[in-house]
Amino acid sequence: MTTNADSRQPIKPATGKLGILTPGLGAVATTFMAGVESIRRGKSSPIGSLTQMATVRLGKRTENRSPLIKDFVPLASLDDLVFGAWDPIPDDALTAARKAGVLEASDLDRVAEFLAAIKPMPAVFDNKYVTRINGSNVKTGKTKRDLAEQLRQDMRDFKAKHGLDRLVIVWCASTEIFIKHGAAHASIEAFEKTMDANDDDIAPSMLYAWAAIMEGVPFANGAPNLTVDAPALVQLASDRGVPISGKDFKTGQTWMKTIIAPGLKARMLGLRGWYSTNILGNRDGEVLDDPASFKTKEESKLSVLHTILQPDVYPELYKDFTHVVRINYYPPRGDNKEGWDNIDIVGWMNYPMQIKINFLCRDSILAAPIVLDLALFSDFAHRAGMKGIQEWLSFYYKSPMAAPGLQPEHDLFIQQTKLKNTLRHLMGEDQITHLGMEYYP
Repeated sequence: MTTNADSRQPIKPATGKLGILTPGLGAVATTFMAGVESIRRGKSSPIGSLTQMATVRLGKRTENRSPLIKDFVPLASLDDLVFGAWDPIPDDALTAARKAGVLEASDLDRVAEFLAAIKPMPAVFDNKYVTRINGSNVKTGKTKRDLAEQLRQDMRDFKAKHGLDRLVIVWCASTEIFIKHGAAHASIEAFEKTMDANDDDIAPSMLYAWAAIMEGVPFANGAPNLTVDAPALVQLASDRGVPISGKDFKTGQTWMKTIIAPGLKARMLGLRGWYSTNILGNRDGEVLDDPASFKTKEESKLSVLHTILQPDVYPELYKDFTHVVRINYYPPRGDNKEGWDNIDIVGWMNYPMQIKINFLCRDSILAAPIVLDLALFSDFAHRAGMKGIQEWLSFYYKSPMAAPGLQPEHDLFIQQTKLKNTLRHLMGEDQITHLGMEYYP
C-alpha cells in the first residue's frame, strides 16, 4: 500500500478490475472504448492521454527524474478496465460507433467483436431535457427516486457480473436543457424530497450523479449540465467520501481559448473582441441546435475568457470586450467539428491587431483520452481518500467546479501545474514552484 505525503491516508493499490460506466453510448463513449481496446491489442498508441504518455518532473532539474505518470502513480492498468453504458437508443457499441462515423471501418473491424458485446442498459431519459433525441431503451418508474434506485441496482449488478473491484462513472451523454440552481438543489433533504415529487428541477443527469454517490462511485461530468455540481450533491459527495468533478470536456475551441488567452494576459495585450463560431454535424450538434440545450453550452463556453483575463483587475485592457459564441448544426461535417475564431487584440499605442484560428478538429478523438484520464484519476483519487470536488482535474473541463466562494481556474497552464503538483503531493514528493535557484558546478 502506497502512503501519501501526509502519512495519514494510505493509498489503496489498484488491484482487481475497474469498471467504467458511461451514461451515453454515442460518438465519445464508443470512440473511447474502441481506442482503449485497440491500444490493449497493440494496434494504436494512447495519444492525447496524460495518464499514459505524459511525464512528471520530480525534484530538482539536476536530478533528471521525470517518470511517466503511470509509472509514478498507482493507476489502474488498461488491461483491468471493463466497460458498460446506459443509453436510450438500444444499439450495441459497434452499431453505435458505425452510426457515429468517427472511426474508419478498418479500425472498427479490429475490435468489432469486443464492441458488439457492449450493450447499453436502459437509460433514465426524458425527452423534455434533450428534445432532439428519442429512444426506446428507457427505464420506467413511479418517481425519480425510483429511477435513481434502479441505476444503483444497475451498478451493483454490473459490478457483480464482471467481478469488479471498483467502479467509476464518466458522463458522456448529450447536453440537457439549461437549469439554474434552485431550492430543490440547496440541500440533500430538499433534493431527495423533490425527487420523490417528480419535480422538473431534477434532471436525469442528476439522478445518475445521486445514484453514483450513494453507491460510493466517483462521478465525472463531461457535459455542461447542472448535474453533480448541484450544492446538495457536492455536500453528499463530501459526506460520503466520493470524488466528483466537472464540467464539460475541454476539447476544441475552448481548449484553444485557455491556451491563447493566458498568453495575451501574460504579455499585457488588450482584447476588444473574440468571436467564435462552430459547425458540428454529430448527435451533439443536433442536440445543441435546440436553443434550450445551447443555452447550457453557451454558459459553459462564455465563462472562460472573463475568468482568465480578469477585467476587474485589468479594466484598461479587458473591460467590456465583446465575446460571442455560436454553434451551428451542419450535418455534412459529422464529428469533424470546425471552429473559427476571430480575435481583435490591442497593442502598443492602441494599435489594433488580429488573430484568426481555424481549428478543424475531431471532437470525439479529442474527448476520448479525456474520458480515460478522468476515469483513471478519479479512481486514484478515491483510493487516495480524496472526496468532494477535485479541483486538480480542472485541466479537463470547460467550466471546472471549484469550492464554494472560489473562482474556478481556467488557465490551462496553471491547471496543468495544479494537476501535477497534486500527484507529487499525494506521492510524497515536493511540489514544484519554479522559484528555487539551481546552480551548476
